[in-house]
Amino acid sequence: MPRVVLISDPVVTRIPVADAGEPLVDLEASGIMRFSDRKRGSNPRSAFVRQGVAVRIASAARTLPAGVRLLGVEAYRPADLQRHYYSHYRDRLRSENPSLSENELAALVSRFVSPPEVAPHPSGAAIDLTLCDESGRELDLGSAVDATPEASDGACFTDAIGLTAEASANRRLLVTALSAVGLVNYPTEWWHWSYGDRYWAMLVGADHAMYGPVDAV
Repeated sequence: MPRVVLISDPVVTRIPVADAGEPLVDLEASGIMRFSDRKRGSNPRSAFVRQGVAVRIASAARTLPAGVRLLGVEAYRPADLQRHYYSHYRDRLRSENPSLSENELAALVSRFVSPPEVAPHPSGAAIDLTLCDESGRELDLGSAVDATPEASDGACFTDAIGLTAEASANRRLLVTALSAVGLVNYPTEWWHWSYGDRYWAMLVGADHAMYGPVDAV
């Protein structure tokens, strides 16, 4: 597996943001894709992304074979909820690994939850999603969405080995569809895709990110 550049790496965090000023678009209300209910209670704006992201996701959805659909889990995330996710997971890892240095702990945390100051979800640039059938039943992609590296034994990594043939095929289908429209993946989470954020800028060689934190009102 190639070396993963974590989102907490200075090569990512030092990239400036010049916000494009695009509005947020509701992917579900606009008919682009359906969303799971699992995050709706804690985050009623979870189906929102920036307009440029929405256009690309709509294009990706049209390339999927008959009977396969995109299923969103969480896109926009308020900054305070991002901070909660980060601190909760950080505290958990600290209790499980008390000998880690602060730098080692920060690196471990950022495999699964982005540091709030660089997180793409609060900017409307990122979406966590999977594949489903026409009825909304999730397809097998090798691990649950939001499975931690610890709980999934590394199966959450996009290039994880040892997946079943079905899970590997479904994961390749998702990767192909989203990569073709310009979204980029965070390699420790097969379900996390973004466009216009700092991680995207690092991967495509852009001199700035297009989207910074935004309030969804």
